[in-house]
Amino acid sequence: MKIEGAVKSLGGLAANDSKPRPQSGQGQAAPAAGDKVQISSLSSSLQKAEAAISAAPVVDSQRVAEIRQAISEGRFKVDADRIADGLLDSVREFLGDARSGAGG
Repeated sequence: MKIEGAVKSLGGLAANDSKPRPQSGQGQAAPAAGDKVQISSLSSSLQKAEAAISAAPVVDSQRVAEIRQAISEGRFKVDADRIADGLLDSVREFLGDARSGAGG
């Protein structure tokens, strides 16, 4: 089976066709000097959240090591009430932030 013949039968385009292809951005007009960009309040909130996240440490290596050691020694206990309270607090905070951000 010839590959060249099969490619040509699929529309006449071969891998070595030298037709110019438009590049991204080509043919678009440059923005006028007076153009303005406005950022929505949601976008502004997103930027603040991203800044806060980037400032927070990713992992507390020392705490991870402590927990790993406690698990291996059988000392680690899961406090379901504390976890549930933390989750509920997080949801309340999230909902409160979402409601206050929706009006502004």
